[in-house]
Amino acid sequence: MVRYIDDGHLSIDNNRAERAIKSLVIGRKNWLFADNSRGADASAMLYSIIETAKANDLILYNYMVHCLQELAKPEPDIDSLLPWNFDY
Repeated sequence: MVRYIDDGHLSIDNNRAERAIKSLVIGRKNWLFADNSRGADASAMLYSIIETAKANDLILYNYMVHCLQELAKPEPDIDSLLPWNFDY
């Protein structure tokens, strides 16, 4: 509470964070491969990539298609896949 009182620009609630993870909470029961730790790790990585792309205002479909095409190459350029390096 002290930080909020010291800086009036801070939000007093966590609604923004809760809205960001709402789809994860709703879909949790429906995920096919989250029955074990490897599936949970895969889901966490995928959702991290998706949410980072959204946070960088990318068109998610175009970004994912580009990533999959680049990763299919024998020697993909991983740096070009970072959301802040994406040019579409």
